[in-house]
Amino acid sequence: MDNPGRRIITGALLIIFVSLVVYFAPSWLFCLVIAAFVCLGQFEFFKMVENRGIFVYKYFGTVVGTLIPVVIYLGSGLPDLKNLEPFLIVVASLFALTLQFARKDKAHDHLISTALTVFSLFYISWFFSFFIKLKFLENGSNLVAFLILVTKSADMGAYFIGRSFGKSELIPRISPKKTKEGTIGGIVMSLFVAIVIGPFLTGFSFMHLFILGLVLATLGQVGDLAESLIKRDCSVKDSGTYLGGIGGILDLIDSLLFTVPIFYFYVKAF
Repeated sequence: MDNPGRRIITGALLIIFVSLVVYFAPSWLFCLVIAAFVCLGQFEFFKMVENRGIFVYKYFGTVVGTLIPVVIYLGSGLPDLKNLEPFLIVVASLFALTLQFARKDKAHDHLISTALTVFSLFYISWFFSFFIKLKFLENGSNLVAFLILVTKSADMGAYFIGRSFGKSELIPRISPKKTKEGTIGGIVMSLFVAIVIGPFLTGFSFMHLFILGLVLATLGQVGDLAESLIKRDCSVKDSGTYLGGIGGILDLIDSLLFTVPIFYFYVKAF
C-alpha cells in the first residue's frame, strides 16, 4: 500500500545522505557510492527479468556494470585509462553473447538474454555513471546537486499533486496511478526549483534554467515511465524493498538515468 509518510521520511534521510556525499565525501567515496547504486540497480533489473522467465547471467552483468563507474573514475585521473570505458563496454557486450555457448539447455531466448544484459549496461550502469563525469567538471558538486534537485522535484510534484488533484490517467496500461495533472504539476515544480536555485548553484542565465527545467522534468518523468513499463512487463510492483515508501534502488534512480547524461552534454555544449 502507498504510504506517503514513509516516503517522506525515507526521502528526507536520502537527501541528508546524498548532500553529505556530494559536498563532503572525497571523490573516491563518491565513486563508490555511484558504483553501489549501479550494483544494486543492475541486480534488481536482472531479478525482474528472471521473474519474466528469461535466463540472464546476472552476476556477470552486475559485476561488469559495477566496474564501469570505477573505470570512468580512474580514467578521470589517469589519462592512459581514459578510453578504457568504451573498451570495457565493447568487451562485455561480446562476452555476454559468447557466454550463451556455455548453456546446456535447449533454450530459445539466447538473443533476448544477450540483448537484456547489454541493455542493462547502457541503461543503468553507463547512464548513471555520468554523475562521475559531471562531478569532475568545474563547479561539479553544485551541478550534481542542481540536477538531483530539479529532477526529483518533478518526481515529488507529480506524486503529491497527482495524489491530491489527479483525475485524468496519463498512460494507464503502463502506470495506472500516474495522471496528467500530476505530470503538469511535476513540470511546474521542476521549473520553479530550476529558476529559484539555479542562479545560486550554476550561474546559468534565465533562458538556460527555463530550458533545463522543462527538459529535465520531461526526461525524468519519461525515465519513470520507462521503468514502470519494465516492471509491468516483468509483473512486479517495485524493483526492490529496501527503501520504505519508495521501493528499490531502481525505483529511486529511474528518473535520473535519463536526465544525468543529457544534462552533462548540455553543460559541456553551452
